[in-house]
Amino acid sequence: MNFRLEKTDEKTNARAGVITTDHGIIETPIFMPVGTIGSVKAVHMRELESDIKAQIILGNTYHLYLRPGLTILEQAGGLHRFNSWKKPILTDSGGFQVFSLSDNRKLTEEGVIFRSHIDGSKHIFTPENVVDTQRIIGSDIMMALDECTPGNAEYNYAKQSMERTHRWLSRGVKHFKETESKYGYSQTFFPIVQGCVYPNLRRESAKYIADQDMEGNAIGGLAVGEPTEKMYEMIDIVNEILPKNKPRYLMGVGTPANILEGIERGVDMFDCVMPTRNGRNGMLFTRNGIINIKNKCWANDFSPIDIESDCFVDITYSKAYLRHLFISKELLGMQIASIHNLAFYLWLVKEARKHILLGDFKSWKDEMIQKVTNRIS
Repeated sequence: MNFRLEKTDEKTNARAGVITTDHGIIETPIFMPVGTIGSVKAVHMRELESDIKAQIILGNTYHLYLRPGLTILEQAGGLHRFNSWKKPILTDSGGFQVFSLSDNRKLTEEGVIFRSHIDGSKHIFTPENVVDTQRIIGSDIMMALDECTPGNAEYNYAKQSMERTHRWLSRGVKHFKETESKYGYSQTFFPIVQGCVYPNLRRESAKYIADQDMEGNAIGGLAVGEPTEKMYEMIDIVNEILPKNKPRYLMGVGTPANILEGIERGVDMFDCVMPTRNGRNGMLFTRNGIINIKNKCWANDFSPIDIESDCFVDITYSKAYLRHLFISKELLGMQIASIHNLAFYLWLVKEARKHILLGDFKSWKDEMIQKVTNRIS
């Protein structure tokens, strides 16, 4: 993997760059649709590429490990061949599931022991075997095993967790360097900064991660219950330390406003389930604000979903029709809303990139924040 920084905004830390992988080029800042188990919910691969214009998607190591399982993925020749996605794929390491499945897991120095949410079977993730698992999945960008602490974790627990994550990272980096890709193309490995909401821990973790000298770095453990302003503070702290010549990935964040604030603070890569999850429940993100398409006020509104959008669903379907689909519980409604929201997110980061290159990012971002946080109805 290669990262070329094209421009940094003069008034902020916003950056425009290009990541080059063996499966294609990614222009940053970028949003990655979440394809947890090898598919982005309710969206065809052809729609991801042609309509949404996704440049990279995300897969989840925990879920893919359980279903379809490593045997099937290896027989298929990796996830790209299994799901017919020809562009880059990033996989997380299962660390977030360590956090979210707290009732079914046990942390040890060796790794994390957990029970499957599917059948209750017992498994273990170690820093080494999550590398092996992601080798078999065949992702272009792999993540190190970490523990994601909740946003309200006490200091001593956050410190112990961070230190364990660092020990796991040393083992993971060693194993990554001792192994090779299975399918004839290169893979890269990102460490993850932890430290909860404590500035000194975040600085210590960012320094430790930067010292690993990997090709990119991630920021984890945010948007997990802490106040939004505290999240922004941690991003500022971490990005003062993480190297400027390598991409920075903010994991699991977030709303359109979160993404714009992250870009302003020097983040290059984002992912979140919000566009599809909220879309399936009738919430639409548009250039003029947030719409609940189930509301009666849209029943006879025959205008496009987002009048300025260049996504095909917006000029093909009206708000009234989309509301009808949701009220009638037609699956097509969830599909249209998911495609629209993802197209909007990709449009948003593309516009951010354009304004970074033009040199007016700050004024554009401040105006856009007001729009995207507006609740229309």
